[in-house]
Amino acid sequence: MSNLRLALQRAWLEKGPLAWALWPISWVYGALVLTNKLLYRLGVLKKHRLKVPVLIVGNVFVGGVGKTPLLIALAQHFKARGIPVGVLSRGYGRKDVAARVVTVDSLASEVGDEPLLIAQSCHVPVVVGRDRYAAGQALLASHPDIGLILCDDGLQHFGLAHDLALCVFDARHLGNGWLLPAGPLREPWPLMWASSLDVLTLQTVSAGAIATQSTPKSFTPNFQVPRVLANFVRCSDGTTFPLERLRGQSVQALAGIAQPQNFFDMLMAQGIRLSRTHALNDHADMDRLTIDPAMGPLLCTEKDAVKLWQYLPSAWAVPLHTEVPDALMEEILRRLGPKLSSGHGYQTA
Repeated sequence: MSNLRLALQRAWLEKGPLAWALWPISWVYGALVLTNKLLYRLGVLKKHRLKVPVLIVGNVFVGGVGKTPLLIALAQHFKARGIPVGVLSRGYGRKDVAARVVTVDSLASEVGDEPLLIAQSCHVPVVVGRDRYAAGQALLASHPDIGLILCDDGLQHFGLAHDLALCVFDARHLGNGWLLPAGPLREPWPLMWASSLDVLTLQTVSAGAIATQSTPKSFTPNFQVPRVLANFVRCSDGTTFPLERLRGQSVQALAGIAQPQNFFDMLMAQGIRLSRTHALNDHADMDRLTIDPAMGPLLCTEKDAVKLWQYLPSAWAVPLHTEVPDALMEEILRRLGPKLSSGHGYQTA
């Protein structure tokens, strides 16, 4: 990871010298965000509503809070209840901005790594596009049976109206509480002009930390969502084997996510000895990556694997599972249930 990125991530957790130096710029950024929201609020800029309910899984703390694994888990829960879901995403990192259908055989460079992971993990229709409303129209045109749309990110995409938003945080909570670039927040918190009927706050935590993790008085999430490292490894051909088989061996680990050290720590907590770690920037390209096989086999995240397997099929992915609490699912269905059943007749209870 770049030194600048690491310095910013450290600065965002406290109001130190670097954060204070960037504080004036954050005021300019904040003014632009609030002006944009106000224009939508006054109707100068138009919000567009799709014909099915939209559930946003987003964040105000920039990057690495666990929203995509949560969306994958939610999609699987809705599918299990017989509710056909589709997914919208921006497709971060791709050069094209127009709406594009994601398939399990798409290239991450063309559709984005997270949308490709969602398509491969959930086997639900996925469309990427900068204009989420246009992407949603394309999604419904090709899959008119869809009864619910999950929007990966999009909390700050004000042009698409939504029925409920899940705002996801992690153990860093609000950081220093300041806006970018002096702090980690994409927009001021609490969200302006939002109500408890529109937004649920979630905090992703390690499964064993739910009972003991402390939260500041200024931050009280509606739900805590456990994240656990899978106890198996997945190969590029789809086969799996137990993670514990690698204990006592020298292995390498790679993570191109917002917080690579979290992945490395979770592996070591499972008794995996890491001979080398490769911490890359979030959404990093893999085409120029050099791996020394003498340092042992390579473990990576599933998000990295959708890109890495194109160049290094011998890499092994270790999934990160998000466990959706029953109470959270019940609350989502309580709020969305009438809209789901009115037009499609799906069973929500």
